Amino acid sequence: MGIISAVLGFTGFGVGISTGLAIGYYFFIYFQPTDVKDPVIRRLLEQDSQSLQRLLPEIPLWVKNPDYDRVDWLNKFIACMWPYLDKTAKDIAKPIIAEQIPKYKIGSVEFEVLTLGSLPPTFQGMKVYVTDEKELIMEPSLKWAGNPNVTVAVKAFGLKATVQVVDLQVFVAPRITLKPLVPSFPCFAKIFVSLMEKPHVDFGLKLVGADLMSIPGLYRFVQELIKDQVANMYLWPRTLEVQTSMLTRLGNCRAQKRPVGILHVTVLRAMKLKKKDLLGASDPYVKIKLTEDKLLSKKTNVKHKNLNPEWNESFNMAVKDPESQALEFYVYDWEQVGKHEKMGMNVVPLKELPPDEPKVITLDLLKNMNPNDVQNEKERGQLVVELMYKPFKEDDLPKDFEDTGSIEKAPEGTPKGGGLLVVIVHEAQDVEGKHHTNPYVRILFRGEERKTKHVKKNRDPRWEEEFTFMLDEPPINDKLHVEVASTSSRIGLLHPKETLGYTDISLSDVVSNKRINEKYHLIDSKNGRIQIELQWRTSS
Repeated sequence: MGIISAVLGFTGFGVGISTGLAIGYYFFIYFQPTDVKDPVIRRLLEQDSQSLQRLLPEIPLWVKNPDYDRVDWLNKFIACMWPYLDKTAKDIAKPIIAEQIPKYKIGSVEFEVLTLGSLPPTFQGMKVYVTDEKELIMEPSLKWAGNPNVTVAVKAFGLKATVQVVDLQVFVAPRITLKPLVPSFPCFAKIFVSLMEKPHVDFGLKLVGADLMSIPGLYRFVQELIKDQVANMYLWPRTLEVQTSMLTRLGNCRAQKRPVGILHVTVLRAMKLKKKDLLGASDPYVKIKLTEDKLLSKKTNVKHKNLNPEWNESFNMAVKDPESQALEFYVYDWEQVGKHEKMGMNVVPLKELPPDEPKVITLDLLKNMNPNDVQNEKERGQLVVELMYKPFKEDDLPKDFEDTGSIEKAPEGTPKGGGLLVVIVHEAQDVEGKHHTNPYVRILFRGEERKTKHVKKNRDPRWEEEFTFMLDEPPINDKLHVEVASTSSRIGLLHPKETLGYTDISLSDVVSNKRINEKYHLIDSKNGRIQIELQWRTSS
């Protein structure tokens, strides 16, 4: 009897505790307290100092902070679009939820009701940052105290539970960065989103008609859990990266313009050249150029009075499309006065070169590349060169739309101890000539000259052109001469060219800092400025 009494006692205690908790939970959820009063509404001028202090956080940022702009137009736009966004929310949410279901061993998730409510979010203000980088940075302050109704039926382990989310409140201050800016719609490649502070999230969660958030302690636990989880993923400096729908197409367009390998060219010697001078021998030199490349040709030294010259001079050239590009060789007879006379030429398609293998080629010099020209049958001598094409490895290839602040490594084949000097000419401002303003940029570095395209009749031209210089040693003691010039678009000798300003940039800083992006005041210009980005890429 004693054992039976003990068992009955424990059973009664357990049943009593369970029944008491269920009844208490029922009364706690469904019966409102009797001492609840409606809030007192008074004019702002009638509030005391303590009440005003409590209201300060609710004042829009554009009132408290002059850096924030008022964006009522954006709130009106969202208010007009909200009913239509409400209808499409279910179609957007379904595929996102479907991707997450297998991770949590859930049978199915069905939306019985999904509406965003009639109250749209509002922007309390927006701050926009202006930088010299190819990016746009915005910091909006967003508040949404809405009345959505989301009812979800979840099936798992043979059971079904219906959960309802109501009275959602979200206060968040994100930083939205659009970069890099590109000259094709939608004019930016990626969207980066970071939270500058932990968001405020509040909502009601009903299970079987009861509000679970009313359970003491659970509300605070869930709220802090959501804040911490969101902060771990997106709190600055962590970011959410979103690619635009046009990224693939734009990336492919840009990739076609980026180097994919390095061509090592060594001009060894020439044999049996035909003299062009009536008196004495010729003075030959070789000019090298890649097709489909706007860069200037590379030249060997002049070998005076020699029809069998030896140069043994090497050059490195960036290759952008080995399938279509070809290497052109021109042999000229140097003249002190007058035009240099062409002695012969030939072309080597890059697709005929095996990767990573040096190849010595003997070229018969021709007058031109027309196979039907009978003058090509005439002997003009031979040119011996050594070529080796080294394609970049995957790790060396420039990434599409890379972070504007990141620095790529120099590709394989860069001389040891040296590197790749990258000069990016972005734009100029307030440049004006006395007679015409058709600006272009002329860059001089170690005897090499590079030029941008001409922009007609523009005081604020934008070029966005990149030039590279392969160097055997860091340019610590060198300077880069940058000149903005203008040429007349009319035919005539009166004022055909004029300088709009220039600057000399010391390269010691870019060697130590790896990257510099600044605007430089143009000498001999009243207000002219030019934005130049410099990068020093090494293999280490």
